[in-house]
Amino acid sequence: MAQITLRGTPIDVQGTLPRPGSKAPALRLTDKSLADVGLDAWAGKRKVLNIVPSLDTPTCAQSTRHFNQQAGSLANTVVLVVSADLPFGASRFCSVEGLDNVVTLSTFRNPGFLNDWGVNMSNGPLRGLTARAVVVLDENDQVLHSELVPEIAQEPDYSAAIAALA
Repeated sequence: MAQITLRGTPIDVQGTLPRPGSKAPALRLTDKSLADVGLDAWAGKRKVLNIVPSLDTPTCAQSTRHFNQQAGSLANTVVLVVSADLPFGASRFCSVEGLDNVVTLSTFRNPGFLNDWGVNMSNGPLRGLTARAVVVLDENDQVLHSELVPEIAQEPDYSAAIAALA
């Protein structure tokens, strides 16, 4: 079990974040059309998983905007924004913000993702949501980079995530 903080208060995180060099765990998440999809939906593409508690928070919104901006220049790469937000809300957020270079995915029907990917906040006010993390995968779903952000209110290390794709 890992530990992060929420404005300095310790939060326990269940599961193990995928480590660089390992194969990414399987996943099933719900897309904006309410279809359950896995990594195979983007077979042959590099993937940046921007895992956030909710797009309805400033830091999550900012990280999504940041990755959306960078995604347009990343060859053969898809940015997947994973949250517990309902697909309708996540899609509406991207539409209002003009974000069309990211794919939103929801854990709402697939809570196993939280433990399988090591992002399950198991206590505190955000219990049941995903911890903030970034996982970068190559075309074969091998983990190139992973970061469990130590403070929920902090943005991830964007440059390290993008550098892993070089």
